Amino acid sequence: MGRIAGVTAAETRERLLQAAADVFAQRGYDGTRVADIAAAAGVSNGALYSHFGSKAELMVAALRAHGPRMLAGLLAAEPDRPIADVLLAMGRLLPRRREAGGYLIVEALAAARRDEEVAHPMRDYVGERADWLAGLVRIAQRDGDFDPALSSNALAHFCLLLAMGSALVTPDLHAVADEEWNALLTRVVTAFAPTDNPAQRSAPQ
Repeated sequence: MGRIAGVTAAETRERLLQAAADVFAQRGYDGTRVADIAAAAGVSNGALYSHFGSKAELMVAALRAHGPRMLAGLLAAEPDRPIADVLLAMGRLLPRRREAGGYLIVEALAAARRDEEVAHPMRDYVGERADWLAGLVRIAQRDGDFDPALSSNALAHFCLLLAMGSALVTPDLHAVADEEWNALLTRVVTAFAPTDNPAQRSAPQ
């Protein structure tokens, strides 16, 4: 199982990333061998190492390629929708999320606590996600939806905690009624608005 005939290097890399996402989600980081991923992708160990230097590097690369994309999908679907509304819509989906990428982020976060080789690239990954979210918050502040006095970094961290926590506390462990969650989340997001913003007096629907 070397390089597959008729398959480009880019296609082989994508096969490896998809196989890694599937195998890590099923077996966990510690329970997965490089050989397992290579076999699932239909290539040799050598072909895998020609693309990725280690299992840890492959884990984080798989997360970047196939991790949770809920917010990005909402933004792409409605690029002109106010950022505050998009964040609220995403938050409403969190308690019942079923993204396969959610399992991958759980495994990556757990592995990062045990293995410094995973922790280093995971710090970069989480930092990039936080910076992206902080940028969205600043857009909402510029548009008058969020109070500019609030820290964009703190709000981004809050969003990360909610999103990653929802991957850990799944509905089969603990569920909450949609109407109860929506009412709470709307109250929280309304509190982010400037004090003179009508949103403080009229919650978004």
